[in-house]
Amino acid sequence: MIEDDLSVVERQIGRPPRAFRRVAVRCPFGLPAVTEQSPYDREGDPFPTMYYLTCRHLVAAVSRLEAAGGVERWSAATRTEPALAASLAAGDEEQRKLRRELAGDATGTDGGASLDYGIGGSRRGGSLKCLHAHVAFALARPGYELGERIVAEVEPLWPARCCSE
Repeated sequence: MIEDDLSVVERQIGRPPRAFRRVAVRCPFGLPAVTEQSPYDREGDPFPTMYYLTCRHLVAAVSRLEAAGGVERWSAATRTEPALAASLAAGDEEQRKLRRELAGDATGTDGGASLDYGIGGSRRGGSLKCLHAHVAFALARPGYELGERIVAEVEPLWPARCCSE
């Protein structure tokens, strides 16, 4: 039986996705690994995470990085390494541009305020909120140096067997 992507994502995250648009990245087994979300859900409520990590293996691996102080460590790195600060600023700006494009004329229940959010819904530059969002953004939008450096810490990047079946 071949499942549709929406059903797979629902199983991966344990609930129906709120603002699913499409699969942005697939794992080596052909299943969703990163999804792209609409800026607003069906009710018009903001959904600030544009790229959402759904692969269970990646979610668990990034959770381990966060539990080991990864958010603080990578936030500090963006304050001390100009190249990473520039990467974060460029990534946040790219996300804002993409969110505005996807929203079109829609402004949702927040009057469009969330269209100015950066990666993972951040509202201010210089600190990270969620490594999962940065990994998802890096996988979906190659060239995002900060996210790619975080991805490099995920070992192995993909599991030996599919984790979503």
